[in-house]
Amino acid sequence: MAMAAGAAYCACPSPSTSLAHLPRRRMVITCSSGSMYGSSLLSPLPQFPAAAAVPAARGGDRLRIFSGSANPQLAHEIACYLGMDLGRVNTKRFADGEIYVQLQESVRGCDVFLVQPTCPPANENLMELLIMVDACRRASAKTITAVIPYFGYARADRKMMRGGRESIAAKLVANLITEAGAHRVLACDLHSGQSIGYFDIPVDHVHGQPVILDYLASKTTISPSDVVVVSPDVGGVARARAFAKKLSDAPLAIVDKRRHGHNQAEVVNLIGDVRGKVAIMVDDMIDTAGTISKGAELLHAEGASAVYACSTHAVLSPPALERLSGGLFQEVIVTNTVPVVQHQSFPQLTVLSVANLLGETIWRVHDDCSVSSIFQ
Repeated sequence: MAMAAGAAYCACPSPSTSLAHLPRRRMVITCSSGSMYGSSLLSPLPQFPAAAAVPAARGGDRLRIFSGSANPQLAHEIACYLGMDLGRVNTKRFADGEIYVQLQESVRGCDVFLVQPTCPPANENLMELLIMVDACRRASAKTITAVIPYFGYARADRKMMRGGRESIAAKLVANLITEAGAHRVLACDLHSGQSIGYFDIPVDHVHGQPVILDYLASKTTISPSDVVVVSPDVGGVARARAFAKKLSDAPLAIVDKRRHGHNQAEVVNLIGDVRGKVAIMVDDMIDTAGTISKGAELLHAEGASAVYACSTHAVLSPPALERLSGGLFQEVIVTNTVPVVQHQSFPQLTVLSVANLLGETIWRVHDDCSVSSIFQ
């Protein structure tokens, strides 16, 4: 699939290259009155001590990165950012569907990072992650961090139906990951912040907003004075407000939505003014695209000149492609936390890479540095 210009960055250095000498990136958010969004992806980071540099893949330092089968391309880009190779792992399935994992290099005493989003097929990818964690634990890894760019089951974070008798699957999955032997979780844009509290281990929660904001800043066709940020539902207001603040405090509008069931939504009203404006709808994920497409219909009816959809996770379950490519959106901007395959491509789709963001976070966790300062 053809990516938009600047959609992905992957500069693979020699495996023996030291991290301290790599042209590393930093996501920095700064707002100024002179532009819609001012940012720098090339700001130099403080130099780490030479002893902390990541070595060749065959040994030396204690950082190891392994990829599951859910999103190997993203894991490869993360490893490229860090100037190292992915760890060798043998993953296969028996005839009855059981998953087998064997690490093919030593991780004794190492800080191990396992890159595996629990995207569709969620149960397969989740089980593979649990088995990878168990393999690392039994191989005497010093620490095991589950890098979950997309955390499946995050929407089942509370009882929603009036009758009750529902599971809170987000807590169950958090328990499974903890009991398997993970020491830490690195997640990107959880569906709700309360999911962090479901884990009994530390969680580093990063956001994909800097990647999307930087891309929007590069679009000369959008005037800062014409932008209004739209939350597709009341639950996403905090996310949309934070996004609008980075867009030079752009005005905010809210779509009042009533949900009749899972993946079923009905738009009722619009709070705010979008007439003659470029509406940028912000959400954490696009699944069937029912919510965001109904919201776009309402925005056009209310006089919006153009509608952009921005989301970190592109789950894109049917009939999302038909809804998103039907002409409602000027552009649909997502990241590669969930792999977007060729048959899911359509002209309005732009896929941005979060590899630099996750790679920088992995390094800071390994080096015991601040993670929150990435976003300052």
